[in-house]
Amino acid sequence: MTSTEAARTAAHHRARSPASPLSPPSPSSPSSPAVSATGITVYGCGQDEAALFRELSPRFDVAPTFTEAPASEANVALASGNRCISISHKDQVTNSTLLALSRVGVSYVSTRSTGCNHVDVSYAASVGITVEGVAYSPDSVADYTLMLMLMAARHAGSVIIRAAAHDYRLQETRGRELRDLTVGVIGTGRIGAAVVARLRGFGCRVLAHDSRPGTAAADRVSLDDLLRRSDIVTLHVPLDAATRHLLDRRRIERMKRGAIVVNTGRGALLDTEALVSALDSGRLGGAALDVLEGEEGIFYADHRGNPVEHRSLARLQGLPNVIITPHTAYYTDHALNDIIENSIVNCRRFEGSTAHG
Repeated sequence: MTSTEAARTAAHHRARSPASPLSPPSPSSPSSPAVSATGITVYGCGQDEAALFRELSPRFDVAPTFTEAPASEANVALASGNRCISISHKDQVTNSTLLALSRVGVSYVSTRSTGCNHVDVSYAASVGITVEGVAYSPDSVADYTLMLMLMAARHAGSVIIRAAAHDYRLQETRGRELRDLTVGVIGTGRIGAAVVARLRGFGCRVLAHDSRPGTAAADRVSLDDLLRRSDIVTLHVPLDAATRHLLDRRRIERMKRGAIVVNTGRGALLDTEALVSALDSGRLGGAALDVLEGEEGIFYADHRGNPVEHRSLARLQGLPNVIITPHTAYYTDHALNDIIENSIVNCRRFEGSTAHG
């Protein structure tokens, strides 16, 4: 069997498990009627995710069907008979695909991410599909955010590149210590609050802005005030119509000269062209980006030896004060386990609520 045939066979394989409630199964009495497992079609499923689905499925009495392909009109038949599907944050789901999914009986989409910006949630609701994200450990992204802040403040990206080329001289530009800086946190949900908690340990001044009430231990200020006063600005808001290009050219020009931008949220929170211009001119002192506007089709793929068709990415990577990583802040053992388990739990909860509602 070729590798392609093996992948196709795996994509259509349905793993069945003994019946059990949301908690681990307990022995049933001989007279108890057999209960079929809940079917879930898992789209855009990587090998590491599939391994966790297989490991966790017996605990929650689900029968997953896996495919590495994203959900599309061409493969909605894989979901036939299942009311719930799980999708990756890496893949855009078109409205035509949502309509096709609804026609084969899908009524619930669990996206393996906190955000749902890759799905038209309103359109999904209009065709009878509920879309929900999952909660996972905020510590994964919070830790990574602090790492990027430290790397940017100490110019670690260029230090590592120079050391790899055996250039061990000190750089002309010295690093800065976090305790001497003011950090502005935009968005104080679970991840933003975890970032604030970590920053307190470094002794820096922390400012926060969020349109919603929050409990993060920081001085809450207006967005303009935060941009004007912060040496580092980090973004932790969901992406929607109101936050797209939250940091646009006008707001970037209001930032403190020499400030650093950190983004581990969503790429389109930043106007990338405006960011590049501000870095080129020296208006901003640096950027550390785990997400990038237009990253779809580029991140999560091996492009060695092939030109990357993304003009802004090439310009950013050519700047010594920019760090770019491929949307990997969330990717830890703990967080991925949370993501898979909560995707399963959410599907089971939906099945239970509709069965009794």
